[in-house]
Amino acid sequence: QLQASGGGLVQAGGSLRLSCAASGRTVSRYFMAWFRQAPGKEREFVAAIRKTDGSTYYTDSVKGRFTISRDNAKNTVYLQMNSLKPEDTAVYYCAAGRSIIITTIRNPRAYDYWGQGTLVTVSS
Repeated sequence: QLQASGGGLVQAGGSLRLSCAASGRTVSRYFMAWFRQAPGKEREFVAAIRKTDGSTYYTDSVKGRFTISRDNAKNTVYLQMNSLKPEDTAVYYCAAGRSIIITTIRNPRAYDYWGQGTLVTVSS
């Protein structure tokens, strides 16, 4: 089970840190990712961290602003979001995949487990 938290309302330029706590699963054994879905839009990839070496991947629109990290001792994955923009407003979901390869990182259908989502609202 994945439990996402940390969403909220923030002004443009502000920061939030999302957390994804895993129970019954060890995050270091999965490819972990964050996706987001804005109203009326498809779910899109935001960031991911590879299980083997901790390599990270980001969608272009968040590079330099968001950072994904993993705390194995706490079995939790984080998404630090800085310099937030109104277009970052969405429900953010964490996901875990057992067999993710480089060509499927951004495909939500490639992931096996999902958290319930946490709402991030950025006001202008």
